[in-house]
Amino acid sequence: MNHRLPALRRRAASLLLALALLGAGCSGGVTGTPGAAGLRDPYFPGLGNGGYDVTHYGLELDVDPAANRLRGTATITARATQDLSAFHLDLAGLDVEGATVEGRRAAVNRAGKELTIRPGAAVEDRLRKGRTFTTVVRYSGSPQALKDADGGEEGWLRTADGAVALGEPAGSMAWFPGNHHPSDKAAYDIEVTVPDPLTAVSNGELVSRRTENGRTSYHWRTTEPMASYLATVAVGRFTTQQSRTPDGIRLFTAVDPESAAASKDVLDEIPAVLAWSAEKFGPYPFTSAGAIVEREGDSAYALEAQNRPVFPGPPDTALLVHELAHQWFGNSVTPATWRDLWLNEGFATYAEWLWAADHDGVPVRESFEEAYADDANWAFPPADPPGAADLFEPPVYARGAMVVHRIRLAIDDDAAFFALVKGWTKAHRHGNASTADFTAYVGKETGRDLTALWDTWLYGESRPPEEG
Repeated sequence: MNHRLPALRRRAASLLLALALLGAGCSGGVTGTPGAAGLRDPYFPGLGNGGYDVTHYGLELDVDPAANRLRGTATITARATQDLSAFHLDLAGLDVEGATVEGRRAAVNRAGKELTIRPGAAVEDRLRKGRTFTTVVRYSGSPQALKDADGGEEGWLRTADGAVALGEPAGSMAWFPGNHHPSDKAAYDIEVTVPDPLTAVSNGELVSRRTENGRTSYHWRTTEPMASYLATVAVGRFTTQQSRTPDGIRLFTAVDPESAAASKDVLDEIPAVLAWSAEKFGPYPFTSAGAIVEREGDSAYALEAQNRPVFPGPPDTALLVHELAHQWFGNSVTPATWRDLWLNEGFATYAEWLWAADHDGVPVRESFEEAYADDANWAFPPADPPGAADLFEPPVYARGAMVVHRIRLAIDDDAAFFALVKGWTKAHRHGNASTADFTAYVGKETGRDLTALWDTWLYGESRPPEEG
């Protein structure tokens, strides 16, 4: 009889147990399942992440514009929406130096623009559904511009004297890790340190400013929920001005000196535009407002960054009205998916028409007829662009505005129409809403069956008779 065989079996069993425990350690030892690596947006299926909801971003950024270097620490507070064993963050280009979850080191894997964070077993309870947990990611590198589907650039754009971050639709992943889908809104604290004499401007309100060894840190805070594509940072030689509107809204403007003279008269209109907009759309949804004006050529387009739209040179009044209207439509009431973008752009374009009617003697009917006659507005239905490259094409803007006007005509009562609009911005204040939410809301509030209007003006493939 071989007396060594039981001993060998015991050793084999011990080895198998050790391997099993090691395997559990490699997977984090956490029960649950990994959060999804994308939210299956109709145009950006890999954008965003599942399994958690971010409630706050704390971003500490050290920026060297001359070298185009950024060193960042992102502190992300989130609530688990499922039992998590791992979760994803979106980040493009930058190098990750390490991550912790609840203060414990976590494993980080990188696959393109996806980070997989795998916590250890010690924090398992904090990743249960409904619990709040904090993740810290340290990263650095040379932030880059990202190419849009339509060939445009977003992300981190270098300017003549610094940089500006523009995030629509997915560019914010170029400068901080996060859940970069508009359906996950959060509060923000953004602290940016830059070399003197440059200034760093961001969203919300300036909490503090401190200078040490020739570098100044600017701490900006946004307490109202914000989609990540609306977060911005602008670094440059700005002329800044602070004031308050008669209603107490804090104003902060930052203007490149080369654009200052040509911007002054339009920027002086901000309080009047906000007051006029509040009469049309309901109370202003934020505590601060303003603008960032770059020099011409530093960026190719304006963006309705929350509280503080960014302009690629001195804006005219129509563009100011459009971007400030987005504070209601897009920033406070944010699209559920990118297919719902017409709710942003259609209402902001309609705001331009309303302003022209009230201040320039151009009836809304005239603006409608001009848009109706333009073949470019009939390339596709505003609520169903063919692809990601079409999201910012004319039908989403002008035909979206035509939809809004057709609702107004169907109601045939201006007081009721504007009450409807104010009710919409109130019902979804600081939230997300889809096209289906909007059509259901209009039907319920008006008591009308507007199926023909939706089928024709919102989803129709061809241009209908104007009076149809």
